[in-house]
Amino acid sequence: MMEEKALLEEENELIPVAMQIILHAGNGRTKAQEAIKHAKVQDFEAARTALKEAKDNIVLAHRSQTAVIQNEAAGKSYQPCLLFTHAQDHLMTITSEVNMTRDLVDMYELVLQK
Repeated sequence: MMEEKALLEEENELIPVAMQIILHAGNGRTKAQEAIKHAKVQDFEAARTALKEAKDNIVLAHRSQTAVIQNEAAGKSYQPCLLFTHAQDHLMTITSEVNMTRDLVDMYELVLQK
């Protein structure tokens, strides 16, 4: 019983971190989508601003993940947490989306300004 309680407490330790990752990565995705909307109407300054905000959110999410990884490297162990795994997947996917959005904005600018 005591062992089970300790495991739950350790797992719960990752839940707030996972939620921060999901929150910031999701905000990054929203900003990337805004960048595309701006690019479609040829407002490239606003698109670049939204892309910077997207990247800033990805950095915040990544910092949360990195703190856990650094703790593990220093010897702290965590129980597996499905929500944390989901958050890492979420971050990886949205990081790719933000990177591709940057390229799409560049392409919109090339095509629409000719």
